[in-house]
Amino acid sequence: MNVLIVEDDEAIANLLYMDLSDEGYHCICVHDGKAAADMLEERQEFDLILLDIMLPEIDGYELLEYIKPMDVPVIFLTAKGSVSDRIHGLKMGADDYITKPFQSGEVLARMEAVLRRYGKNRKELSFADVKVDLECRKVFQNSKEVELTVKEYNLLVELMQNKNVAQYRDRLYEKVWKEPFLGDTRTLDTHIQRLRKKLGWEEHIKTIFRIGYRLED
Repeated sequence: MNVLIVEDDEAIANLLYMDLSDEGYHCICVHDGKAAADMLEERQEFDLILLDIMLPEIDGYELLEYIKPMDVPVIFLTAKGSVSDRIHGLKMGADDYITKPFQSGEVLARMEAVLRRYGKNRKELSFADVKVDLECRKVFQNSKEVELTVKEYNLLVELMQNKNVAQYRDRLYEKVWKEPFLGDTRTLDTHIQRLRKKLGWEEHIKTIFRIGYRLED
């Protein structure tokens, strides 16, 4: 799970970073709203954002408006603890609201609850005749295990987690290969072809002209 921590108090940010990293989360910290917007603009993929409200450059409320279309859950972490502040933050679209001071254990529990609602911490994915065990990293088709390479597996998970949504080639490549996309589509296209063949999913993995691919019923 990739978590963006947007917090101008570096001591708090560092504490969250250490505690969440110990629990297996991959965290990135930024200390002002502009840096957070830049990070999101660079197409960094995040599963959840911990967001302070009173930030330099761009405040948390404005940043939340920017984040909303991305469908990424946001938890406010803030010293603004009045009832009216909480109501305002939740009505704006935050998924939860935690007031300072807080315990890391509470943040972790709230994060897990939000991720459950979004279905991002599932242990299994299923689509058509295929099931993926995310803990064991195994793929089964009609109860029979299918052997996939690491990249084929990661590509399948990305498609299944975003079924019926068109995936741009560059973003799909960067999420699976974890490196910048330089314009050569042959590697991605070849892996898509292999995945279609191994699963017999020629009708499910659609090519979207000039965009990329979409997994659909």
